[in-house]
Amino acid sequence: MTNPALFLKETLRRPGEVVAIAPSSRRVARKMTQGLEHVSGPIVEIGPGTGSFTREILACGVAPSRLTLMEVNDHFCTDLRARFPGVRVENRPAQEIQALGLTNIGAVISGVPVLARPRIQRDIVGRALEVMVPHGLFVQITYSLRAPISPSMQAELGVSATYRGMVLANLPPAHVYVFRRIQH
Repeated sequence: MTNPALFLKETLRRPGEVVAIAPSSRRVARKMTQGLEHVSGPIVEIGPGTGSFTREILACGVAPSRLTLMEVNDHFCTDLRARFPGVRVENRPAQEIQALGLTNIGAVISGVPVLARPRIQRDIVGRALEVMVPHGLFVQITYSLRAPISPSMQAELGVSATYRGMVLANLPPAHVYVFRRIQH
């Protein structure tokens, strides 16, 4: 089954789980993965879906053995394992990032929707920060014009946001933000 066909099938089968209306474009994937060639340590992608970001992470020169994918959809997991040999694929939610046994994670690439969901922000971003290096990157896609994590939640989590840019060549147009721990 092709990726668009698998995406459509899973969107119809589990509409509450697959929240995007289309797989992310290659241009968004490039914006999400920009600079990963300079990141050391493990890299975790949460919510990889059909692997748009995964493909670009590997294209940045990241060794498959450094990449772990966390995906709740079992059909997507089966497809990801087949398409990306050597990449660790975990059929579990992003909230369980600490259970992976990874430490000193250099970057987390997130396709999981966190906008206006404070509990999800705490459970995903907060837990990821606990296993990331102090200068690690948490890269988040959003379809909103504003940062997907509010200023008050950024303060609570101890992070700052940098707007990486907008990509019009995506359905819908996407925005990319990078969150980093505030260094004291």
